[in-house]
Amino acid sequence: MAKKLLTAKSVRREFVDFFVKRGHSHEPSDSLIPNDPTLLFTNSGMVQFKSYLTGEKPSPWPRAVTVQKCARMGGKHNDLDEVGRTSRHLTFFEMMGNFSFGDYFKSEACAFAWEFITKNLQLDPDRLWVTVHVSDDEAASIWENEVGVPAERIQRLDEDNYWRMADTGPCGPCSEIFWDKGPEHGEDGGPAHGAEERFVEVWNLVFMQFEQYEDGSQTPLPAPSIDTGLGLERILSVLQGVDSVWETDEFATLLNSISGLTQVKQEESESSAISMRILADHARSSTFLINDGVFPSNEDRGYVLRRLIRRAVRHAWLLGVENQIMALLVDEVVDLMGPDYPELLQNHEFIKGVIDREEESFRETLRAGLTILDASIADLKAEELLDGEVIFKLHDTYGFPLELTEEITAERGISIDSEGFNKAMNQQRERAKAARKESDESGINGDLRPLLDEHGPTQFVGRDQYEVEAEVIYVENHYVVLDQTPFYAESGGQIGDIGTLTTKNGIIQVVDTQLALEGLHVHRIEENTTEIKVGDKLKAEIDLIRRSSIRRNHTATHLLHSALRRILGEHVKQQGSWVGPDRLRFDFSHYEAVQPEEIKEIEDAVNAEILTNVHCNHYETSREEAEAAGAVAFFGDKYGEQVRVLEAGPNSIELCGGTHVKALGDIGSFKIITEGSIGANIRRIEAITGNAPIDRLRNLELILQSISERLSVPVDDVLEGIDKRINENKEIKSELNELRSALALSQVDSLVENAQGGLVVAEVTGVDQQGLKELATAICNKENVRAVILGLAPEGGGVALVSVVNPKSGLDAGVLVSQSAKTIGGGGRMNSEMTVIGGSKPENLQEALDQARNAAETAK
Repeated sequence: MAKKLLTAKSVRREFVDFFVKRGHSHEPSDSLIPNDPTLLFTNSGMVQFKSYLTGEKPSPWPRAVTVQKCARMGGKHNDLDEVGRTSRHLTFFEMMGNFSFGDYFKSEACAFAWEFITKNLQLDPDRLWVTVHVSDDEAASIWENEVGVPAERIQRLDEDNYWRMADTGPCGPCSEIFWDKGPEHGEDGGPAHGAEERFVEVWNLVFMQFEQYEDGSQTPLPAPSIDTGLGLERILSVLQGVDSVWETDEFATLLNSISGLTQVKQEESESSAISMRILADHARSSTFLINDGVFPSNEDRGYVLRRLIRRAVRHAWLLGVENQIMALLVDEVVDLMGPDYPELLQNHEFIKGVIDREEESFRETLRAGLTILDASIADLKAEELLDGEVIFKLHDTYGFPLELTEEITAERGISIDSEGFNKAMNQQRERAKAARKESDESGINGDLRPLLDEHGPTQFVGRDQYEVEAEVIYVENHYVVLDQTPFYAESGGQIGDIGTLTTKNGIIQVVDTQLALEGLHVHRIEENTTEIKVGDKLKAEIDLIRRSSIRRNHTATHLLHSALRRILGEHVKQQGSWVGPDRLRFDFSHYEAVQPEEIKEIEDAVNAEILTNVHCNHYETSREEAEAAGAVAFFGDKYGEQVRVLEAGPNSIELCGGTHVKALGDIGSFKIITEGSIGANIRRIEAITGNAPIDRLRNLELILQSISERLSVPVDDVLEGIDKRINENKEIKSELNELRSALALSQVDSLVENAQGGLVVAEVTGVDQQGLKELATAICNKENVRAVILGLAPEGGGVALVSVVNPKSGLDAGVLVSQSAKTIGGGGRMNSEMTVIGGSKPENLQEALDQARNAAETAK
């Protein structure tokens, strides 16, 4: 063990300082959301340097050092199910790394690693082992002859010590440094032959020196590079002399806080310890994911985050925590790690808000789901499976994650009916598919594959040409395919063009354009008598006025996205869009309603950019070059090798294949017309551009003028006029209520005169419900009156009953009208002294009054 105890904070600082002194540029950790559509999360230190290591881009520095935030959950790299049950698996971890981009190579990399680990961290060299690839004599020689590692502690491994980025591309051998925990942890024999728990890998040095080709051959890279990874949590367990990452300083502090919040100690039971570790790990992961812009949702990264939070809440529930806890754990994580990750301090309240709302929502789901699950499990006989239909109902109706059901049943030793669940899921998909098919208006019969194979994709010329001579290559029903077209086919949120096809036989209206297969533009035409057949030559012309409106709205969508991210925060991500000629719709991730002052700020930001009239640059390039330019690419979107990029002003650069204005000034004015929620943490904005805001303003002016005329006040005094009318209304209503009350009370004496045995039961008119209550109370205050039950059937519909009793009568007002409430088809809160019932069956009022009278007489 090291001669001095090093904390997580000091090791981070020590590592960076060591390599900065040796000429490395200290680069900040990249986001957990990588600029790489093939990855769900950043899972290693080299991700942000991928383009430098592969030679796609020149590196700004010859060598670099980082402490990288990493996540392994979901997809190929998934440690989620192991967390809490092993000594080392985590969903969030930190990877310290030093990198050389064609600068130093094996000799320096090995020397740096050995010096840092033995001198700075003061680990005993006699307990360190090194492995190299079976073919890497060079590395073995460097370790033995240059660094001084004894030959008997250098072992050779095969595939475990060879790194590949993919089946082809950069690759090379790697070398690992292992720590020997000692004989109490298993058999000796080094990492190659000894016990896995005894020999812990702490540092991996990748020597990227070859280019791999499809035929299996390799050639040396012109500028070999170094990529290393030293896991912080794992090296801390060695430095601090503990057997697991859970005992290291930051985790120990977090687990102590969890113990205080839950009033549970780790040593109480293994299951409690597992739940507490899961809480600790998932609190860290959730905090960092939300900080980097991930929102709980049902897709991609958002689904992983949602699963993390829900899994943590469920384990808090198992520990007996009935109140919300996740926001408190965010506080603990920020206190611990905020000094090294200042963005956590900046986004602290934001992170808490997101996680608190998700926990609040899921706790309701958890209660309902567990009730159903517990009941279903209780009914199982020995060796029976949990019914797939039950699992599907939990998943589909109650939002109970399948993974959570699997985890709970596994803990109880119960197997699930996966086949039944999958069958129910498939049936749901088939129903949805059938519904889509039924509503699908595409109506394109026959197989278009032979057409695509023969002619290839439709040549789209409509970015610069709005009418073109074309040849018909397909006609069926109301659908036409041309060899080339100016008509944009609906995609990327932008609707398809409309226009005309002019043949020698006449003019045909195109009412929509859709994409079929890979790039076939299908024109839907109006039903008409004009003959059209394959081989015809015609003129295809789009509705240019409509297209111009669509272009304005589409480019404005990009400006809106950029403004939202600048004003609301970098967590804002596009979740969907729709662009038509009359408006644009933009869906985005955000955790609360956009406030009026924020709406104004967003509108001002977009309009300010429009007024610059900056030229828009819309061009085709390679995906790699687009990413290098900073174009936003979204995880899960499929991009080819060639993509289109839109640069709309200085703040917006995104991949987009739609149609756009030439300059920002072409958009005209921009106005948001609606903002609202369409789902958990998803908001929707609708906006208009061009002349539409002017038209909207004119319409509002007309409405304002009409209001002005009706109030008989100048336009500028409309608000004062409205306030005056509202106050007059209030005064009139007050006077009316006073009159109604007086009218109601005028009936007191006549109703009391008809009392029988101290009971007044009657239908009254000319009062509202409040007046009915006042009248009943006034009657009950008269001498010798024990109870009053009055009924009212107003002209507007409905029915009301009020029951009031004298406190000394021994009667219960609610009991007297309990049966009557059912008779009039209503209900209300039963109170012993006064009960008011509202109902929907006025025709049964007399029957209800008779029932109340009988109840009162019986209760004498």
